[in-house]
Amino acid sequence: MFCFFSTFCIKANAKSCGECIQVGAKCGWCMDHGFLKQGEATSTRCDELGSLRKRGCSSTKVENPRGSQRVLKNKAVTNRNKGEGKLRPEDITQVQPQKLTLSLRSGEPQSFNLKFKRAEDYPIDLYYLMDLSYSMKDDLENVKNLGTHLMLEMSKITTDFKIGFGSFVEKTVMPYISTTPAKLLNPCTGDQNCTSPFSYKNVLKLTSNGQEFNTLVGQQHISGNLDSPEGGFDAIMQVAVCGEHIGWRNVTRLLVFSTDAGFHFAGDGKLGGIVLPNDGKCHLENNMYTMSHYYDYPSIAHLVQKLSDNNIQTIFAITEEFQPVYKELKNLIPKSAVGILSANSSNVINLIIDAYNSLSSEVILENSKLPEGVTIMYQSRCKNGVTGEGEMGRKCSNISIGDDVSFTISITAKQCPKMGKPETIKIKPLGFNEEVEITLNFICECDCHKDGIENSDICHNGNGTYECGACRCNEGRIGRQCECSTNEVTSEDLDKSCRKDNGTDICSNNGDCVCGTCECKKRENPEERYSGMFCECDNFNCDRSNNKLCGGHGHCECRVCICDANWTGSACDCSLDTTTCLASNKQICNGRGTCECGTCKCTNPKFQGPSCEICPTCPGVCAEHKECVQCRAFGTGEKKDTCERDCSYFNLIKVKDRDKLPQPGQAFPLMHCKERDANDCWFYYTYAVNKTEKEVHVVETLDCPAGPDIIPIVAGVVAGIVLIGLALLLIWKLLMIIHDRREFAKFEKEKMNAKWDTVREWRW
Repeated sequence: MFCFFSTFCIKANAKSCGECIQVGAKCGWCMDHGFLKQGEATSTRCDELGSLRKRGCSSTKVENPRGSQRVLKNKAVTNRNKGEGKLRPEDITQVQPQKLTLSLRSGEPQSFNLKFKRAEDYPIDLYYLMDLSYSMKDDLENVKNLGTHLMLEMSKITTDFKIGFGSFVEKTVMPYISTTPAKLLNPCTGDQNCTSPFSYKNVLKLTSNGQEFNTLVGQQHISGNLDSPEGGFDAIMQVAVCGEHIGWRNVTRLLVFSTDAGFHFAGDGKLGGIVLPNDGKCHLENNMYTMSHYYDYPSIAHLVQKLSDNNIQTIFAITEEFQPVYKELKNLIPKSAVGILSANSSNVINLIIDAYNSLSSEVILENSKLPEGVTIMYQSRCKNGVTGEGEMGRKCSNISIGDDVSFTISITAKQCPKMGKPETIKIKPLGFNEEVEITLNFICECDCHKDGIENSDICHNGNGTYECGACRCNEGRIGRQCECSTNEVTSEDLDKSCRKDNGTDICSNNGDCVCGTCECKKRENPEERYSGMFCECDNFNCDRSNNKLCGGHGHCECRVCICDANWTGSACDCSLDTTTCLASNKQICNGRGTCECGTCKCTNPKFQGPSCEICPTCPGVCAEHKECVQCRAFGTGEKKDTCERDCSYFNLIKVKDRDKLPQPGQAFPLMHCKERDANDCWFYYTYAVNKTEKEVHVVETLDCPAGPDIIPIVAGVVAGIVLIGLALLLIWKLLMIIHDRREFAKFEKEKMNAKWDTVREWRW
């Protein structure tokens, strides 16, 4: 951001302090007479404030006027209840503040808060404008008793209410009405008795007498016309601009527009040969609009302007058939509402009350035309903490009586007006008579401008005005001290003095020869500058280190690095500070190296690191790093819960197998390690220090002892059990067979013995 504004300020090529402060709010002008270096143009006095201080301009010498604001009238919003007594409308305040003055510096916004509070018991003027074409006959009967009934209902909202009545039909020319004598007397057909057609009639000026309203409206008669759209826009215009005839007060102004038809607008008058645009002025004579045949219908934009200028809020009371048309019209007219009339307007009172509540619960801010180059931004802080910005920042909704809402309004001038004179703008809530008046003063010159010395001797024998540390040359003179005439700029003798060592290059091709003096070119980057009598020097073509000019430890002057303290070298990249080489034992490079440019050069190749304390091949390295390698690679081990805190000192690289591990012969010492975890699994890794970075390569899979093959064992056991069972069964079977044979043989023997005994007895 700093670079952007610095570029913006310098590129503006401001020749004076006044021109500089109009470039932007971040730009300042250095008034120090000796601020410019040789070859720098006067316009380089204009720069970003931080850049000016960097370049050596004292804060007291920087001209940087700031904008300001002053509240001139700040009457507090009115806090009162309905029963506390009647106040005059001019004594009620709903908007705070009422008047202020802003001093604007180009590019610098000035913000202030506007407070709005909807007052209790605020007076209301309501004017009922009714279409009296024949189709509204039934509606007129219901409106005749509107006055007293509406007065009764509105008394619940305010104790100060006035009501008026007007009517309209159409322009009194063809083809809108029939101009035959008979039809001019009675435009209705058959035995209907209608009044003569007219454009607009102000029947009753605003009054607080509801009975008078009923009486006068009761005397009205229906009229007629030929086409369906009516001339209501003519009537609305007259109601808006004829304030004295209508009796408008500086209070809430409501216009109820009641019809069952569409509307004519600008351009439709050509059908009747009327081509003059509506002039937006009052033309009432004896309460009748007399110029309907002379001026065209007003445009919608014209109506919006006049309604807004006169703080009139419109309620369109229309039949359901024309609801879409009037809803579109409502979107074009701020602070307006649409209500649906019943067939005979019997619901008109409820419609008016609902529409009023809707309109009064919303506040929308609008401003008058802004001067050229001035912008305005709104931010709203509404009820229940709702905020809005942009176009939504202009409004707040759902406001009840007594609610406070506020708006932050920011006004910015992009430039000074041509005349530089104060301008006045106004901000007001739509539909309300109160407003905030803002006077805009523009800061177009610096404070030091008034102390300028005309025809000063400093400006080459009085050829300019010396102001703000620089010469503002008279017409026809140029140069830092106005020392040259515009006719002498291209003189050969002057160019000669801009060539170094009588060479061919003017100003080293880095500037322009102005009046025999080199004015160096400006670079795209405002931090980069050419300088010198012949623009032969610059502050950006010095040696670099780590892609930084002068290593970031010095500044470039005429292409040579001027190093900061404790730094040396052509690019200021060699530190003379030895604290970075101290080891933990407070020895420089651990006694095993030398400190060169703030870095240890280890003399023993076994030792490495920023202080020669790391020995990756010394005994115990594997055991030292085992727990950290285990937790980072496999998420196990004693340090798995503190791994992120204790083990982030090395870079871990995983490889697929042991063959992928780095092998001895690298440019840096390497240690191969083999460690066992709690599950008797082995893991393999290497530890090395590559320059200042510690690297660990680890095999991503553990080498665990192979477990027994369960399936063959189970199968063998089952098979053994089956075989043993079969063998035992066979042995049992065999033993049973042997036993059975022995028993059978014994039986046979006993049988034979028994037979022999029987024979012997017989012989006996």
